[in-house]
Amino acid sequence: MKLTRRQEGLLKQTFLDYRQITDFLRNPLIIDRAEGLYYWDSDGRRYFDGIGGIFVATLGHRHPRVMEAMRRQMEKVTFTPPLHGISDVTLDFIEKLSAVTPENLDFIKPFSGGSESIESALKFTRQYFKQTGHPGKYKFISRYFGYHGGTFGGMSASGTGSRKTKFEPQMAGFLKVWPPNYYRDRFSSWEECNRFCARMFEDVIVNEDPETVAGIIVEPIGNTGGIITPTQEYYRILREICDRHQVLLIFDEVITGFGRTGAMFAAQSYGVTPDIICSGKGLSSGAVPLGTMIARQDMACAFYGKPEDDIQFAHGHTFAGNPLACAAGIAVLDEIVEKRLDRRAGELGEHLAGRLEKLKRYGVVREVRGRGLLRGVELVRDTETMEPFPELGAALKKTALSNGLIMRIDPSWFALAPALICTEEDIAELCGLVETSLRDALKAVGR
Repeated sequence: MKLTRRQEGLLKQTFLDYRQITDFLRNPLIIDRAEGLYYWDSDGRRYFDGIGGIFVATLGHRHPRVMEAMRRQMEKVTFTPPLHGISDVTLDFIEKLSAVTPENLDFIKPFSGGSESIESALKFTRQYFKQTGHPGKYKFISRYFGYHGGTFGGMSASGTGSRKTKFEPQMAGFLKVWPPNYYRDRFSSWEECNRFCARMFEDVIVNEDPETVAGIIVEPIGNTGGIITPTQEYYRILREICDRHQVLLIFDEVITGFGRTGAMFAAQSYGVTPDIICSGKGLSSGAVPLGTMIARQDMACAFYGKPEDDIQFAHGHTFAGNPLACAAGIAVLDEIVEKRLDRRAGELGEHLAGRLEKLKRYGVVREVRGRGLLRGVELVRDTETMEPFPELGAALKKTALSNGLIMRIDPSWFALAPALICTEEDIAELCGLVETSLRDALKAVGR
């Protein structure tokens, strides 16, 4: 699209996430409006939103039920002072959410998004152990390639070096192990690779001293590493390790939560219940910032007592539990539950995966990964050597946009996560755009 002088000037007064403005100006995108599965730019051109607004638009854009819930709430109250009280709609939201969380995870604190939820879980965990007789437990183990938010705590837990080094030194007490895809070529099977990588967590706990380790924090399906999808056994091993050493298992479900993987939470897809779930993104379908920290109810007991004991959770945010956001969250949860969109995502996800598998005929796809309507495709130079093909990913970023498609593209992989309201016809359109864009990218790199 062509920018006006005003737009170009204003772009130089701001910055985009992880994107140099000089690069953006070469191929800009200024969004004017959105509806359902589509965006329109300021020139009126339509784009298929193949990534759900970056894993956010669970019900698509401007879903009528969400818009109406927010309109009704705006007539009542849009902000309550968190140091003084809480809104009734926030309590309604907590009730709705606790009805769909795994097992006894129903101690819920709403926040303004995923990063806040992660930060609160880290602080909650450390304070919990200080108040339950294990004050030395403060370390967290996470994975390389993992991403847990832009705050200092979340960034320290993340394993994406290029996003961290500009702000180092990081916070102390954060350790990393490798995700299973890093070692996959050194084992006879994917299952054995996962067993080995899961057991690395215990090696670290034992060698660090279990009385210093507070938690393991992982994304059930790793986004920034290329939709890394471990086995169910991997998470069973992690659960056993945490139980053995009194370490909390924290699932970062900011991306995988709320129907995305074929169940309300990926924890339910994997059949493993963590001690804490952090959520964000799709909880409000992108209408307004919203996230939650969800913990075991019995853990809450450590935060109750006499006022003079001063043991309340020493953490808060101005917009935590915002009534307008909670009204949107209720609408999203009701729609998913009533329309059984989580189950539908599982069914459509298999259809999407089948369509993506057909891209292997181009000789540059190593693997299609993911669960439900969260799928990733790894790109390689050829399927004999499995050598990465970053030039192809760089070209695909340009050809996808020129073909009216928005998706998550890394130089070595791309990801799709369409809204849960999509149909088989929508998936056909999406995959057609993907294939066209891949063909154009192959031509651009001389293949």
